[in-house]
Amino acid sequence: MSGHSKWATIKHKKGAQDKARGKLFAKLIRQIEVAAREGGGDVNANATLRTMFQKARDASVPIDTINRAIKRGTGELEGVRYEAVTYEGYAPGGVAIIVECLTDNRNRTSADVRSAFSKNGGSIAEPGAVSWQFSRKGIVNVVRTCKEDDVTMVALSAGAEDVVDQGEHWEVVTLPSDLGTVRGAFEDAGMECISSELVLQASNSVPVESELEARKVLKLIDALDDLDDVQNVYSNVEVPDSILELIED
Repeated sequence: MSGHSKWATIKHKKGAQDKARGKLFAKLIRQIEVAAREGGGDVNANATLRTMFQKARDASVPIDTINRAIKRGTGELEGVRYEAVTYEGYAPGGVAIIVECLTDNRNRTSADVRSAFSKNGGSIAEPGAVSWQFSRKGIVNVVRTCKEDDVTMVALSAGAEDVVDQGEHWEVVTLPSDLGTVRGAFEDAGMECISSELVLQASNSVPVESELEARKVLKLIDALDDLDDVQNVYSNVEVPDSILELIED
């Protein structure tokens, strides 16, 4: 199995510039609350909560903080009620963008997302306009010290779909329902997993041809990612390594 996910590489390389630790914690906690509210507070019986729990632990969110978030989600503790809202749109160059939010105020979130698009050369699209270009996948990131042949063997045995070389780690792609099983298979084999999560993966990429165009697209993505109600931003942009290196300098 082989391949290369340009968007995952971009997300990884720009990780040093991403939201502060406290902001990341807040987003993960919000995801846990919603998962607990919708599927119950039992991690073993609620697959979505189990995934969010593991994602939070990978990010070093304290267990007490996670447990309080679960209790707020189930109503054992008082808390704000969030709902999931998804926006679709385009970045400069026709690049597709999907923005996943959790909010307690749809009007505020809608205004913030629309403003980010308009101020950065993008545009909001109708529901379904770009989502057909993406599919939900599970991703398990395995440390680079593990050999590719060993990673591939465990991945195939566990039912994973693909293994992608992301430079500093191995990215194992699974069906959403197989995420926990595949991660467990690597852990049982003694291979360290950096993280695991559910993502939207683009079926086809849109290449950008210049440094200027790439900067415009990534500026919009950063603006959306910085919004408090935004949980995830997905794109089908493909930035050549040569241009990406210029942006990083």
